[in-house]
Amino acid sequence: MERLQRQLINRLEQVGVRVLEINLYDLSIEILKERDIWEQILEMENSVTKEQLKELLQGVLDPAAHLVPAIAARLESTGFEVLFLSGVGEVFPYIRSHNVLNNLQRAAKEKPTVMFFPGDYGHSLESGASLDLFGKLHDDKYYRAFNIFHCEA
Repeated sequence: MERLQRQLINRLEQVGVRVLEINLYDLSIEILKERDIWEQILEMENSVTKEQLKELLQGVLDPAAHLVPAIAARLESTGFEVLFLSGVGEVFPYIRSHNVLNNLQRAAKEKPTVMFFPGDYGHSLESGASLDLFGKLHDDKYYRAFNIFHCEA
């Protein structure tokens, strides 16, 4: 997928479309380091349960409070035409893609967003769109999204 993403970016840039790439995993680590809690989390990882770690990370990386504002700051400071989001599988289950997308609608409404999602995208008239992470975890949230594999270049 990384190779395909890089090829798509190169192809877009060849025709003058500037892409802003944001990896949610890398951004999460940056946020934790900026908040001076990265080292604390690394130290406590072995002494807490997975559920406790998940709750901690969900709080300090909350999409509405921390993640989307960090993305919005990059959007404002960068000239681009398309936003690419990756790292969705790497931040699961601490960050859920539907939370990022729902909160990002306010900040990234002017330009298209492409999310590289490790799973299946489904759409039906009855239930709307859904993203199934890793093809296993069904999330029937509403998405204003479509599969770019079905788009003509």
